[in-house]
Amino acid sequence: MSFSNFLETEILDHVFAGAAYTAPSTKYLALFTAVADGEAGSVTEVTGGGYARQTVAFTTSGNTTSNNAAVEFPTATANYGTVTHVGVYDASSSGNLMAYAALSSNKTIETGDVFRVPSGDLDITLN
Repeated sequence: MSFSNFLETEILDHVFAGAAYTAPSTKYLALFTAVADGEAGSVTEVTGGGYARQTVAFTTSGNTTSNNAAVEFPTATANYGTVTHVGVYDASSSGNLMAYAALSSNKTIETGDVFRVPSGDLDITLN
């Protein structure tokens, strides 16, 4: 996953300028059907069909943090379209995009489908 400009700025300000940054206690996973500029937060998030961002928690080891439990979205009550990316936000709606990544393969979500992310499949690495 790549950091958004928002999170990059917060981290730089915190580490090098001494500005306080309080990490959100709850993070939310979002599904995107398009990403024009993820760093700037220019994304198209799924809407309707029973969709809602889902909470996601992470465990860090070394320079990588990964989701420590499976994340399951509600059963789609209408077609979501083709999900191409996921993102982590600091709020259940609106909020700030913190990180995003393309899926290894796009997934079309139709009525009755459930989108799942197995535990340990979301990795955020700092090099």
